[in-house]
Amino acid sequence: MKALIPAGDWTIGLTGWRRLLLAFAAGAVSATGFAPLEFIPALLLAYAVLVLLLDGADSGPGPVRRAAAVGWAFGFGQFLVGLHWIVYAFLIYPGTTLWELPFALFLPAGLALFSALGCAAAMVFWQDGPARLFVFAIAMAATEWLRGHLFTGFPWNLSGYGWGASLALLQSASLMGAYGLSFLTILLGASLAELASKRWRIAAAMLLLFAALWGYGVYRLAVTPLQDVPGVRLRLVQPNIPQAEKYVRRLILRNWRRLFDLTLQPPREGGKAPTYIIWPEAATGFPVARSPGALDQIGLLTARGQTLITGSDRVLRDEQGGIIAYNSLYLFGPGGALPLVYDKFHLVPFGEYLPFASLLNRIGINQFTVGSGFRSGDHHHVLNAGIAPPMTPLICYEVIFPHAVIYPGAPRPGWLVNITDDSWFGPWAGPHQHFLIARVRAIEEGLPIARAANTGISAVIDGNGRVRALAGLNKVGVIDAPLPRALAPPLYARFGDLVFLLLLVTAALAAFALSRR
Repeated sequence: MKALIPAGDWTIGLTGWRRLLLAFAAGAVSATGFAPLEFIPALLLAYAVLVLLLDGADSGPGPVRRAAAVGWAFGFGQFLVGLHWIVYAFLIYPGTTLWELPFALFLPAGLALFSALGCAAAMVFWQDGPARLFVFAIAMAATEWLRGHLFTGFPWNLSGYGWGASLALLQSASLMGAYGLSFLTILLGASLAELASKRWRIAAAMLLLFAALWGYGVYRLAVTPLQDVPGVRLRLVQPNIPQAEKYVRRLILRNWRRLFDLTLQPPREGGKAPTYIIWPEAATGFPVARSPGALDQIGLLTARGQTLITGSDRVLRDEQGGIIAYNSLYLFGPGGALPLVYDKFHLVPFGEYLPFASLLNRIGINQFTVGSGFRSGDHHHVLNAGIAPPMTPLICYEVIFPHAVIYPGAPRPGWLVNITDDSWFGPWAGPHQHFLIARVRAIEEGLPIARAANTGISAVIDGNGRVRALAGLNKVGVIDAPLPRALAPPLYARFGDLVFLLLLVTAALAAFALSRR
């Protein structure tokens, strides 16, 4: 390699625990690139540092093992800081779950294994020169894809989400999805490591590419008209009920009245009455279908032709008399007509069900939610929503999976309804990250999203990811807004991760060509 500038030379020269400490620090700093801070330079520079650390690991015996250790330290720092909000889930019911708080470290430690795998795989093909940048980006992006699919998947804080502050750049998700944007983001960050060797061509080429993507996004936003579905008016209700108060028996009536009082507020001056009312996930705090009084009140609420969409637990009994529970969405037609029901099928591990339950229960580890665990539904559904276009419901974190929010072979819906209770995610970072992910799904699919969250952030989002109306985090209120019209299916909606695969193949060919040179 050519002569290095002092900072690059110092980074490459680190060994042992010093190398691991810098990798951890770089990963921790990289997390500030995600919502709510969205400081993308930190994420890009962190990947450059990681490449330099791998350069240093590529000397002496056992480079793959050293690379894996560096990758794990980097990933542990990134996930520890980026997912720090998980701690709040242990604090909601401290009497039963606070002692389990040290186990919160298991999630970032486990997720860091994907970073370790990516760095180890990259080291197998490592060599001096720019080819290693493509190898690194391929390996790290591929492990992000694996993280989104293995063991039920957890594609949270993908590298592409680092562009959350730029709606124009996020438009490229309509072409290549979040995984494709993540690959290019990693490659851009890795290319900055070349500046330490006073090589700038690949970094300059990547900056030009992102300038072009930004220009595409500006153009897409400018030429896409703001069109709405005629005759449809949404009201999203955000009751802001603390999670610890939702299932308290003496507070259930108070919570129910708050939902109704907000729903019955008159429209703002000059506004039209809502045709669709949307309440958040598990909004009722009790199984609404088992309460005749609640059903009667819903009939009165929808007596003037409105439709109510709400989250509520659905409780049944099996043949042996045991309880079966589902986390469900109910769609009540005008006059409280017999509802359509959707059961959440992508459940949250440890939150809605407990993996290896019989083993973990023996040592006292339980799930964080109340009850005995939820049963999974079958798959996504498209529900007939009356005068509005057909819609697909997404309950809570079902919205985080790229190219998996619409069931394969099902008819394309006209909009997505995402009901959620982000009070589990804490008062700051978690809800902002979840909200950004929902916006990227709208861009990928070209579909509007009506998002009703218990404590926020509730919003109406169009198919370009633009926020048409919003209720801020930890606020009580309602949103009245029209339903944006769906866009034509963008490239990613039609071909999915095939575009991402083509990017990886192209990068592999580039790496091979550069290595031959």
